[in-house]
Amino acid sequence: MVRGLLNKLVSRSLSVAGKWQHHQLRRLNIHEYQGAELMGKHGVNVPRGVAVSSVEEVRKAIKEFFPNEKELVVKSQILAGGRGLGTFKSGLQGGVHIVKTEQYYYYFTAVIFIIIFIIIISGKMLGQILVTKQTGSQGKIVSKVYLCEKLSLVNEMYFAITLDRTTAGPIIIACSKGGTSIEDLAEKFPDMIIKSSLQDAPDALFLSRITDEGAAKVVDGLAPKGADRNKSIEQVKNLYKLFIDCDCTLLEINPIAETADNQLVAADAKLNFDDNAAYRQKEIFALRDTTQEDPREVTAAKADLNYIGLDGEIGCMVNGAGLAMATMDIIKLHGGTPANFLDVGGNASEGQVIEAFKILTADDKVKAILVNIFGGIMKCDVIASGIVNAAKEVALKVPVIVRLEGTNVDQGKRILKESGMALITAEDLDDAAQKAVKAAYK
Repeated sequence: MVRGLLNKLVSRSLSVAGKWQHHQLRRLNIHEYQGAELMGKHGVNVPRGVAVSSVEEVRKAIKEFFPNEKELVVKSQILAGGRGLGTFKSGLQGGVHIVKTEQYYYYFTAVIFIIIFIIIISGKMLGQILVTKQTGSQGKIVSKVYLCEKLSLVNEMYFAITLDRTTAGPIIIACSKGGTSIEDLAEKFPDMIIKSSLQDAPDALFLSRITDEGAAKVVDGLAPKGADRNKSIEQVKNLYKLFIDCDCTLLEINPIAETADNQLVAADAKLNFDDNAAYRQKEIFALRDTTQEDPREVTAAKADLNYIGLDGEIGCMVNGAGLAMATMDIIKLHGGTPANFLDVGGNASEGQVIEAFKILTADDKVKAILVNIFGGIMKCDVIASGIVNAAKEVALKVPVIVRLEGTNVDQGKRILKESGMALITAEDLDDAAQKAVKAAYK
């Protein structure tokens, strides 16, 4: 949710070339229940809750944590937004449900009530695939659900912290209205959105705190109806400190809400973290859920390769992100569509090249592979040897177009020629792109 909103709110000040899906960010994403636990440790008010992954855990959680609750919120846990408006492939509408338990409690024994509740959870959420506007049509499997106490909310607002490239620091975004329509609200009523880049308080910009004045400005933007102002200011300061201390790239709460007893509570938790900080945030990065990620990206990362999946038919193996962009652009220019790009970097081994081909050929949509290497540190003969051995090992069934240039290019071309394999060579990038498009769509 926040990606669309932040693009609208911050695009005037950020040099961002399109939505995040087209401008890949290296960041860790964690589940809501993990984010809520982290917030709680940093002094942020969060609902009482517990994550469960099986029928037995549901039974235990109800008995230990919610024996007297009349209502519980059941939230499916996937690494994507829009869960509340999502649809399970099983037919269940919505990935977030409020279950009123009191009707069962009064008419059935507690045991039967628990059984009914387990049926609701395990039968219709756990193990099922949830499709939202952010998952794509394939959806994501729900391996855990988050059981939370149902709070009495009297006011819902929006709060987020992200990074502003213009000021080279955090920017806080607040709105007195929250909920699933925050993007529409930002477009129709931009004056309701309060942005604080902390440039007004440069002494606090790179510190692990925000000034009272800066936090007060945010609270005024939230415009709580009855929550204690000083306590609300402390909540904003705690959230900002968490953002800095944990190397966040995004902290979004939608909604941040007021309860009937005038408390400001984070009723949602979406947090992303800078991958460059993994060495000092080991506990947080241990929370990574690779089952929610593209398995090809996970496999590539294990081989120290960078993989980005797209929607086309031409797989691209390159060395360097800039060359990848140029390769994809020229493929599009000649009428083709990239299926992905796989960056082998500047110093890949022959084994990594073989692994790269395994990843590219694992995609059934790929109808041709274009290898575009400009040898600098990365030597063309190493790439050529890797291509030949990979072609033998994975039994290539799609055409492979190879364009090599740079260090040891003559040796590389000789290796390809002497391999006796049906590899299509190209003299330059334009030639390679034309041949790849022709091979993919013949």
